[in-house]
Amino acid sequence: MTKYEPILAQPSTEQRYYADDELDLRELFATLWQGKWIIIATTVLFATAGVFYALSKPNIYQASALLAPTQDDGGVNGLSGQLGGLAGLAGISLGSGGNNQTVIAKEVIQSRIFLSNFIRRHQLSVPLMAASGWNMERQEWEYSKEIYDVTSGEWGTDESGHSVKPSDWDLVKSFRQQLSINENKENGMITLSVSSLSPIAAAKWTELLISDINEHMRNKDITEAEASVSYLKTKLRETNITGMQEVFYQLIENETRTIMLANAQKEYVFQTLDPAVVPQERSGPKRALIAVTATILGGILGVFIVFIVAFLRTGKQEKENK
Repeated sequence: MTKYEPILAQPSTEQRYYADDELDLRELFATLWQGKWIIIATTVLFATAGVFYALSKPNIYQASALLAPTQDDGGVNGLSGQLGGLAGLAGISLGSGGNNQTVIAKEVIQSRIFLSNFIRRHQLSVPLMAASGWNMERQEWEYSKEIYDVTSGEWGTDESGHSVKPSDWDLVKSFRQQLSINENKENGMITLSVSSLSPIAAAKWTELLISDINEHMRNKDITEAEASVSYLKTKLRETNITGMQEVFYQLIENETRTIMLANAQKEYVFQTLDPAVVPQERSGPKRALIAVTATILGGILGVFIVFIVAFLRTGKQEKENK
């Protein structure tokens, strides 16, 4: 090379990277374009399946009620605080305030024993486990014949010949999926909701739950108070100390007041501010969302298939060239 011979500029590393990136991007779009029919076919197939699946799902209706926790009488709470220590020495409990009652009631309403008794008491086993839909025109349940025979009133059998009659565990598990309890932390209001294939059943079951939990908590407190009164009267007869007799009389008065208040209050734990009504619109399924999700998944799967096919084809060509 002479002194005046021009020196050819070598492409920089950055320029080569840009060229490679551009080439890879072109190859990417070229691969997608070549496999466009696979992507389109997969997307259409999944979209169609999603639409059919969404349309096959029955309508779900949700009824909700707004509840306010009831508060105990201030006089009773004050007396309970004053005599709490003495009641403890006597071996009884005067109970807690309304807030604790609300927490207990919320847990009880979701408990296995309460829900199983609730389902059995109101004969909800068949509509809960065997219903396949709700006939709006005739306003009646539609049952799956494989699960329950309406004519004979008997449960069906599975492939092994065993009865499909649900156990308490199955009933509670199914009902819990339809039950929702949400508390507003700011004001303490509680929203109780029940979902069902029937809008009428959703509203009715919500009302029955509220009524039964109030009755359950009332009976529980009355039973405990009556047991305490009986115990205190026994202790009263056993002591001759005037001071202790006065304490027992006050404790008996307090428990008697608890019984009176429990019998007087219809809505014992939860007061209904906004009762459940028969819903006019379905809450589910989200058919549009199901169809869109299926379409997106179909498109993603189509792109994945195209890349797999292109990768296998490239590997095969490289082996042939070698």
